[in-house]
Amino acid sequence: MLNYKKTILLTGASGFVGSYFVTKYTTKYDIKTFSFLKDDFKSLHVKDIDVVFHLSALVHQMGGASDAEYERVNVTQTLQLAERAKESGAGQFIFMSTVKVYGEESDIAYHENSTCKPQDEYGKSKLRAEIELQKLADERFKVAIIRTPIVYGYGVKANIKSLINLVKKVPILPFGGIENKRSMVYVGNLCHMVDEIIMQQKSGIFLASDDKPLRTSRLCELIAQSLGKKVYLLKLPFFESFLQLVKPSFYKRLYGDLQVDNTQTKEMLNLQNPYTTEEGILYMIKGEKIDKQ
Repeated sequence: MLNYKKTILLTGASGFVGSYFVTKYTTKYDIKTFSFLKDDFKSLHVKDIDVVFHLSALVHQMGGASDAEYERVNVTQTLQLAERAKESGAGQFIFMSTVKVYGEESDIAYHENSTCKPQDEYGKSKLRAEIELQKLADERFKVAIIRTPIVYGYGVKANIKSLINLVKKVPILPFGGIENKRSMVYVGNLCHMVDEIIMQQKSGIFLASDDKPLRTSRLCELIAQSLGKKVYLLKLPFFESFLQLVKPSFYKRLYGDLQVDNTQTKEMLNLQNPYTTEEGILYMIKGEKIDKQ
């Protein structure tokens, strides 16, 4: 029994978080994958699965997605999977949620017990899934919910990728002197937390984060440094107020605070992040030579 290797069913394995987890923990766990897009849910067997790690989701869409689609993917599919896992005897269900369940940018750091007031349909659907999943939890079926800020790493897309491309192409940027604080989590730190939750067979709500938040200006500098480029960050008069007027959503992401305080999570798991933010940014650009566990 000492050499028993747990079997994990992973959804969303083609994403950069799922790919990292598979690569890093392929020898430690017997990892099976399932895709809601490509595989037939009716034929899914979960009989010999110990843990379900559910990454598959409809994330925030810049072009918009219908409320019904968020409900179908993030709530209905999640609950169908969890119910089947519980019926089949799986002992743990790990659900990747988001800090969007708390709301948007805030001057106050969010913690595990902060009031949830999601503003967009993505955050609302994730919170609904959390609530329904917790109703399924019992002594034999542990439900772990992980709320993440921006997850970054090699292969990341969306806003971070756009910023990397900007730093690559434009040596002078109007992002000087931005004194905001934004929490982020490197994919290696996130997957380390998941590994600990599996090993310790934990349930509850957990917050993932690197050890310190970053200013947007500092993030640009670290990206440039990792690219081997020089970037000059200027503080232009009126640029901040102009952006706030013309592109309020972009302004919030560049200038707004979004911090998490995951002291409680670290204490619950006796957790230490294996990577610094500086290492994470470098690996996001260059790729990480992953030591398999």
